[in-house]
This record gives sequence, C-alpha cells and structure tokens, in this order.
Amino acid sequence: MTHNQEQSVYYVPGAIILAGVIIAGAVYFSNKGSGEPVAQKANTPAKTTVSAGIPSKILESEHVLGNLNAPVTIIEYSDTECPFCKRHQTSMNTLMDTYGKDGKVAWVYRHFPLDALHSKARKEAEATECAAELGGNTKFWAMINAIYTNTPGNNGLDAAQLPIFAKQVGLDVSKFNTCLSSGKMAATVDAQAKDGAKAGARGTPYSVMMLKNTLSKSQESAVTSFVTQSGLTANVTISSDKNRIVLNGALPLAAITGIIDAIEK
Repeated sequence: MTHNQEQSVYYVPGAIILAGVIIAGAVYFSNKGSGEPVAQKANTPAKTTVSAGIPSKILESEHVLGNLNAPVTIIEYSDTECPFCKRHQTSMNTLMDTYGKDGKVAWVYRHFPLDALHSKARKEAEATECAAELGGNTKFWAMINAIYTNTPGNNGLDAAQLPIFAKQVGLDVSKFNTCLSSGKMAATVDAQAKDGAKAGARGTPYSVMMLKNTLSKSQESAVTSFVTQSGLTANVTISSDKNRIVLNGALPLAAITGIIDAIEK
C-alpha cells in the first residue's frame, strides 16, 4: 500500500502480477446458511508477510473519504479493470455511507494497475488523476466511480468513454483530454503501484487497515475469532506489531464491517 517512497517508474514483473491475479481471481465469496461471510477458494491465497509491508505516509494530495483521525483508515490498492475491484468498490462505497459518516472509517484509494492482464487500467488510473487535477478530490471520486460502474471488467471499457465520463462529472473535456494525452499523471500512478508492491500487494484489491491504536489482546482475540469463524483466515492477516490488518481480495461487506466491529469491542 515505507515512508518517503521513491517516485521513479515502477513496473511489476508480469509473472508476479499474473500469479497474484490468479490468486486474487480465484477467490469469490458467498454466505453460509448461518449468514457468516465465507471465502470459497479454488486456490488458497498465500498469506501475506506484513511485518515489513507498510504503506507510505498518507499525503494531503491523496484521495481520501472520511476523517483520517478515524480509528480505522483503509488504504486500498486497486485496478479499475479488475472485476473483483469493481465489486469491492461497491462494498467500500456502502461502508463509507455508514461507518464513514459515523467517523469510524477513512478510505484512501491508490492505484495498482495489473498491466499484464489489464492493459487499459493504467490509462484509466491516469484519467482519474486528471479529474483530480482539474476538479479536486470530489471529481476524482466521481470519475473513478463512473469507471467502475460502467466497465464490465477485464479490459472491457472503451477508452472513448473516458471523455464522456469527464463531461458527466462536470469537467472541462478539452482540458481533460489534454491532461490525459500528455501522460503527465503516469508518474503518480507508477509511484502508487510501487508503493503497493512494497506494502505486499501481488493482486487486487489489496487493502491495509491502518489502526489509530494498537490492538489490545482482547481486540486481537475478537478479530481473530471473527475471521476464523468466517472462514477468512487465508485472506486476513494481523501485522506482528498489531497496528494494521491486511485484507487480501474482495472481502464481502459483512466481513469488513465484522472486523471493524471486532476492533471496537
């Protein structure tokens, strides 16, 4: 998702990306009769080692929903052409409509385009950054939601739609096209992708819950119990310092809220 990250161009090796996406893409979610969220897997995702995988410091220029003083800040690394990310976007928007408004959660979105599978995702990410440059944080969120809403995923969005979305969210289309064609936002996307890799991302979506306070023993026990009972142990990892929780894949909304509720106990 390491402070003072270098801003050089980063390209994730295709083999690593492909392996990560196979892992992420193999995970889909359903519910038991008991109503508990369960991860059903064709392949078991490798547990992420997070003792050194720390997202970079959140900057004022980043895209944030909610109050960063909230008990939980979720830093998400995502790919606009990933079908699982499309599902996760819906869950996160719903989460912010409730837990965000209550001041319990903040959401930071960062780009992690999987170039080996989704060649269009990087330019779409740049489009959202152009929206931010032209219209601020509000336009960023409007643009990225427009992309997720309209793309069928897996490189299915026609790039000609991007200026149409820009107009729909209230941007100057001429300025938007100039920004996008210039490639000036490529470095921003590259830097976030590099940061995601250092934070442990190998597939998408990959999220890190940054905790305002270190988990107590009782909180850790509550989170662990919920995760175990929900069948999500392969997708959720508590860091060794108890300051963050990694969510690997598109967890159901009930799973995300369940972990947050367990932290509050």
